[in-house]
This record gives sequence, structure tokens and C-alpha cells, in this order.
Amino acid sequence: MTRSPFIAILCCTLLQVCLGTVYAWSFFQTLLVRQLGWSFTDTAVAFSITIFSLGMSAAGAGFLLPKVGPRRLALAGSVMFSGGYVLAGFALQLESLLLFYLGYGVIGGAGIGLGYVTPVATVAKWFPHRKGLATGIVVMGFGIGAVLLSKGLAPLLVVETQGDLPLVFIWLGVVFATVLIPCSWALRDPPRGYLSQFRDAKISGEPEEDPGSTARCLRSSEFAIMWIVFFFNIAAGIAVISFQSPLLQDVWGLADPSVEPEILAEYGATLIAVSSLCNGVGRLFWGLLSDRIGRVRVFRILLASQMIVFGILMTERDPWIFSILVCYILLCFGGGFATMPSFILDVFGSRRMSSVYGVMLTAWAAAGVCGPLYIGYLKDQYPDRAIIYCFLIGVLILGLGYVFSYLLNDSRIRLRRPTVESTLRQYGIAIPHRRPAR
Repeated sequence: MTRSPFIAILCCTLLQVCLGTVYAWSFFQTLLVRQLGWSFTDTAVAFSITIFSLGMSAAGAGFLLPKVGPRRLALAGSVMFSGGYVLAGFALQLESLLLFYLGYGVIGGAGIGLGYVTPVATVAKWFPHRKGLATGIVVMGFGIGAVLLSKGLAPLLVVETQGDLPLVFIWLGVVFATVLIPCSWALRDPPRGYLSQFRDAKISGEPEEDPGSTARCLRSSEFAIMWIVFFFNIAAGIAVISFQSPLLQDVWGLADPSVEPEILAEYGATLIAVSSLCNGVGRLFWGLLSDRIGRVRVFRILLASQMIVFGILMTERDPWIFSILVCYILLCFGGGFATMPSFILDVFGSRRMSSVYGVMLTAWAAAGVCGPLYIGYLKDQYPDRAIIYCFLIGVLILGLGYVFSYLLNDSRIRLRRPTVESTLRQYGIAIPHRRPAR
């Protein structure tokens, strides 16, 4: 087990890289539609189940982490994630959509959720003086995981297996297990007394007092508003992630109808890889920026700038400009995930971080259902206008998030224990002003 913060951050990042391959889903989407005859809605449901299972299991993982420790939780997530791929491979062999939903969606997604919370919460404890940087590096690994799959492992396995998708999924499960299990075994919390060396240093954002029970934190208006803003930022981005390859192929096909489908698929895979790098870099960049200008300002910039980009994408048909703008969306998508862990640490403190952050990820689960499904429905029902409708809805979603972000304030979001006066005011009972004694 590791006792070095640098080994800890390395293992946490490797875990996130493997788990983040889920964002390369659109690489398989077109292949599944062509080879098995599934609809885009069918494949969107698979991805939505995965993200929903991810978010819900992450909520439970946040409460389990302090009890069972990071190693056991990460091991459980690693086994489930790898096993989900293997079961999905057998489901494809049987051409069973429901079994694929169970393997890739429920089991694999739950494994991601167990594994995702653990590295983020653990590395924040090892680097209390650089929370934004540390969590940004770790979640950056999750963002760039799709590069590993879309431009490395997946194309290689497709060629080696001659396009046999069941074997591709089974081999992916084996490869991931060989990386995830050793890294999970190495995880642990810092030893006792580790934080004492930082007592004399100023650790920005640490609350002056315990905000109270986890239940009270979750019932607070601060948590509710943070959840809503987080949800809207994710919903817009994950809709694009789930269909970025098919959307680019549609745009490129309109610009140049002579391009072969195989070439279009290769262009789509390239976009997945490049946008995933932006997703990863965005997590590091926005995490660092949030340490300097504040978490709320970063979220407002993310939402406002994306509104403009989504508006341009409604009518943009140049595939190169389209790709650049999609990459910016992924840059902002990753920024939300880098900023939120530090935001929660600022508001609720390190003692409640894992449980509160786990429940916060239910916003990811909800967004994972809403985003991909409405895109899949639009592509099936309105193939000629799906692009316009997709980004129009995105503008509306981001606009709502931007409005709610003004209910957040960096300077007044610390929870305090209730006093008699505050409790009476809550129920509308006026407190007479007392003059100070002379």
C-alpha cells in the first residue's frame, strides 16, 4: 500500500483513465447499429443506463468510503467494471439487448461509480493544500480515458478480431482488469498525523467549523442549488458526448456526400480522441482557475460560454469548425467535474466530502438519462433536423443553469449550526433588537 502522495495520485489517475473510457461510447454506437440492427435509441438507452448506474452507485460509495476504505471500494468497482465488459461481450454474442443493458449498463456503470468517488476523495486528503490541482489531475485522467479506447485499444482489437464485437468487449474487460486491480490494491488514506504538517499553512476554503450532520448538509439550499447547476452543465455536455461521432458524420456527410462511411467513422473516432483530450485538459485548467477566481465564477463562465457555442452549432455545417466547437464543449464539461469536488470541500469540509460528493453525483445520473435519450430520440424521429434541435435544447438547458448559478455565492455558503434566534426567524417569529449594555 502506498505511503507517498505522488504514488497515490499516480494510482488514482490510472484508475480514472480506465474508468473514463466510458466516454468513448459513441465509437461503438455506429458499429452496433450497423452490425446488430439496433436503433440509436436502443444504444442511447445503454449509455444512459451506464451513467445512471454510475451516479447512483457513486452516491452509495460516498457513504461507504469512510467505513470500508478506498482499497476495498476501488477493488469492488474494478471487478464490476471489468466484469461488465465481459458480460456485455457475451450479450453481443447472443444478440441480447437486455443482457447488454445488464452487463455494460448496470454492472459496468455501478463499477465506475464505486471507482470514481474513491480516487477523487482519496487524493484530496493527500493534497489538502492543493485540492483544485490534485483533483483536477485525477479527474483529467477520467476525461482522457476515451483517447485510450477510441484511438488505441478499440481500433486495435477491432482489427485483430476482424470486427468481432463480442471478442472486442471481452478483451477490453481483461485488459482493464490487469490495470485496475493492482492500482486499487495500492490505494489507502494518508497515515495518522499526515495533516499535522499542513496546520501552519493556509489551506484555502477549509470551513472554520463542522457544518453538522451529512443529512443536514444534503437538506441545505446550498447543496440543492449546487446540484441543479451541476446537473445542467452535465446534461448539455453528455448529450454531445454520447453522439459526437454520429453527429460529426452527419455534418461531414452533408458537406461532402462522396466520403465513404468507413472514412466517416474514422473521422468520428478522431473527434472522440481529440475532444477527450480537451475534456481532460479542461479538468486541470478549470480546476486551477477555480483556485484563483473562485468556484462560482468558473461555473458562470462555463455555462455562459457554452450557450454561445451551442447557438453557433445549431447552424454550423463546416465539419472543422463543428469539431473545434465540440472540443470546447468537452473542455467545459470536464471543468465542471474538476471544480465541484473543491467546491464541496469549501462548503462542507473534508469530513463530509466523500458522502456529499457521492450524492452530488446523482446529478450525473439524472443528466445521463436526460441528455443521451433526447438526442437518440431526435436522431430516430427527425434525422434531418436532429442537429438543430439538439443544440437548441442545449442552449435552453445551459441558460437555466446560468440563471441558477446566481443563487450561489462564494462568500456566504458556509453552513452554521442553528441558534435559537435563527430557528425562530425560520418560522417567522420576530426577535426584538437588544441594545448593548453600557
